[in-house]
Amino acid sequence: MRPYPGQTYKMPGSRILVLSGEASGDLHASGLIRELLKRDPTLEISCVGGQRMKEAGASVIVPSSSLSVVGLFEVFSHLPPIASAFLKVKRWMRKKRPSLVVLVDFPEFNLMMGKYARKLGIPVFYYISPQVWAWRQGRVKKIRQIVNKMAVILPFEEDFFRGFGIDAVFVGHPLLDAINVDEIDAQAFKRDVGLGEKERLVCLLPGSRKGEVERHLPIMMDASYKMKKERPELKFCVALGSGTTSSIKDSARKIIKQGKLDARLVEGRTYEAIKAAELCIAASGTVTLEAAVIGTPMVVTYRVSNLSYHLGKRLIKVDWVSLVNLIAQREVVPELLQMQATSKEIAGASLRILNNRQVSERMRSDFKNVVKRLGQRGAAKRTAGLVLELLRSSPP
Repeated sequence: MRPYPGQTYKMPGSRILVLSGEASGDLHASGLIRELLKRDPTLEISCVGGQRMKEAGASVIVPSSSLSVVGLFEVFSHLPPIASAFLKVKRWMRKKRPSLVVLVDFPEFNLMMGKYARKLGIPVFYYISPQVWAWRQGRVKKIRQIVNKMAVILPFEEDFFRGFGIDAVFVGHPLLDAINVDEIDAQAFKRDVGLGEKERLVCLLPGSRKGEVERHLPIMMDASYKMKKERPELKFCVALGSGTTSSIKDSARKIIKQGKLDARLVEGRTYEAIKAAELCIAASGTVTLEAAVIGTPMVVTYRVSNLSYHLGKRLIKVDWVSLVNLIAQREVVPELLQMQATSKEIAGASLRILNNRQVSERMRSDFKNVVKRLGQRGAAKRTAGLVLELLRSSPP
């Protein structure tokens, strides 16, 4: 859908609402918010978001931690806080009448909010599109009806959405700005976690949501125990992102305590942990692309409820789930999903990488090719320009 017709204008103090719903969205939206305020300090930016968006200069209406779920069945079981947030943001929109709504990923919630914004006559910008090219392609029609302009971060998405008549622009991937590999101090991290000279680190990345941690971490811990029996020099850490809720940290500590081996829990030092590690065992998500940018070999795994899996399986249109494999269009990293996501399979795949330098070096080489496909640095800058362009071309 094209931007609203109308004369170009600049309105000091325009109000923008930014809606995100999980850790990766919080990270990328914070970069966009900083760029917007840098270009126009008079903007008033409110959000559904997390700590990073707040630190970037947005006022939080609803914390995104209350919304973060995954899986079709899990969404239904988490309806009360989602419905509460929806009603609260609707009331806020009616009262404040923002000049523009910016959606960041998180389609289940954001498409509902975008539809309501358009009902109020508010233009909608989408940054980091829903992965409708992978599953539930029927949502493309809804996006076309709701969205005025879209900034996409994967190289093949621009042509996909333009093919459906949606004004989409490839801006590059924001991780290229978020991660400066040369500045990540892996040696300091190794010293801080007490890693001996002959010891090797494996980093467990169970996900950013409580449900993900509770589903994945017990299996990862059991796989780690199996690996430790074959490779006694291995040490393990569990990395959680900064701003992780106390509930998620408590769940992780409990699972680690119940495990058969010691694993160090680290918070807010994910990039250092990844760079310091010989291998990552990662839940599928943005973190797999982060590990690829940093250059650490990995095994990817994921589990949802059986009901969500069987429903989702019928809707998925792609051969892989990890972003690394999707961008490469072939298997660069092993994916162990649902029934294959067992401690035995994960330990076996991990040891095949750790025990064979050729395998790990080939994976690192493939990562470089994946990163080249992500475009140039400056995604947040280019997106901020598009957001302000839409804001100025929309009628007051």
